[in-house]
Amino acid sequence: MTDQEKNTVEQKVKNALEQIRPYLMQDGGDVEYVDMTNEGVVMVRLKGHCGSCPHAMQTLKQGIESAIKKAIPEVKCVERV
Repeated sequence: MTDQEKNTVEQKVKNALEQIRPYLMQDGGDVEYVDMTNEGVVMVRLKGHCGSCPHAMQTLKQGIESAIKKAIPEVKCVERV
């Protein structure tokens, strides 16, 4: 992935996170974009109640990752840091 392609995908990811954020905030949580590798692995930080919730991995994989991968096929997976 070129730098320009990566920048374009990163912006799409950030936009997707903005769409997801209100749902997380309803439960006292939040998500922060951290980075993305050239291989399409997005790294995020779960914040607030999402950071300590026992269902955080389910939220990450079935909620956040699913929505991002559906909207942005270039993303291979979403990982928590």
